[in-house]
Amino acid sequence: MRVEQISVFLENKAGRLSEVTRILSEAGVNIRALSLADTSDFGILRLIVNDNDKAKEALKRNGFTVGKTDVVAVEVGDHPGGLHKILDVLYQANVNVEYMYAFVQQSGNNAVIIFRFDNLEEAVKILTQNGIKVIDGSVLYGM
Repeated sequence: MRVEQISVFLENKAGRLSEVTRILSEAGVNIRALSLADTSDFGILRLIVNDNDKAKEALKRNGFTVGKTDVVAVEVGDHPGGLHKILDVLYQANVNVEYMYAFVQQSGNNAVIIFRFDNLEEAVKILTQNGIKVIDGSVLYGM
């Protein structure tokens, strides 16, 4: 139930993000979700793409430092309290959320959120035991 996320380290200057999207576009890689965090000197671009190997190869070939992280995609009820329900289940089980970001596509009446946990296996177990749908990477990449 893991989803592979790639992280790209970027200098915090004009045009670097555009360069990444150009490289991915030319490689035929579709971005499914992204998050960009920055400091004054650099940024970390986190991406869920439809072809991780092709994306990593193209970016590395163009001089970018690329890492891989396992994350979890979860269906979240798209209504007031939907996210709170999931976060409360995790809190009660003492599972820490390191970061999260939204996936732009909706799955039925649910939004999709990407989570990074301090204990991925425990988080997936707790979520599934509580009837919360965890989305497999193969499904997510094709959404």
